[in-house]
Amino acid sequence: MLIGISEVEAKVRIAKRIAREFKDGDVVNLGIGIPSLVSDYIPEGVRVIFHTENGMLGAGPKAREDEGTPDIIGAGGVKITVLPGGSFFSSDISFGLIRGGHIDVTVLGALEVDEEGNLANWMIPGKLIPGMGGAMDLVTGARKVFVATLHTVKGRPKIVKRCSLPLTGKRVVNKIFTELAVFEVTPEGLLLKEIAPEVDVSSLKRVTEPDFKIEEPLKIMEV
Repeated sequence: MLIGISEVEAKVRIAKRIAREFKDGDVVNLGIGIPSLVSDYIPEGVRVIFHTENGMLGAGPKAREDEGTPDIIGAGGVKITVLPGGSFFSSDISFGLIRGGHIDVTVLGALEVDEEGNLANWMIPGKLIPGMGGAMDLVTGARKVFVATLHTVKGRPKIVKRCSLPLTGKRVVNKIFTELAVFEVTPEGLLLKEIAPEVDVSSLKRVTEPDFKIEEPLKIMEV
């Protein structure tokens, strides 16, 4: 890893940064993995309405060990809480919300994401997979798509020039959040908007496959 923090700390850093991105009243869907951590770090005074594709609106943070019930879980199978006013409904209504454009933001993990905003996050050919889940609906139905991913895995960049794996969606990603940086996907390619305080641009370029432009002034990511 480029910076001296553990993988767990890196994932929490990403989740905390994304949690500061939402406005009061946003309806947000969280994928499994790093995205599922985001609900634990919503700033005080901001009410985000979390949607789960298995049929809930108004989901809260993960349940503690001493609370929760197996009957109330998120799409990733983890026990979660329900905020006041939360509601439950069937899968057809849940996907009607997604396909009808009622989700403001979806936060998804990535196997690969590229400079054009193409996303591959549902399968690696030749490996056993549980299925694509709702990701293909989410990337086309949500108003914004945020990717939450570690910058590299086993030394290989997750942000690539072109995705080589089967795509979840084409030109669908709006922003990419890693433990090292925040990128916006623009028609001209990637724009670096924030960089981690421990990292310089030349080091970041070594672990990012595509070229990118740099927003001026470049912000230092809050960690």
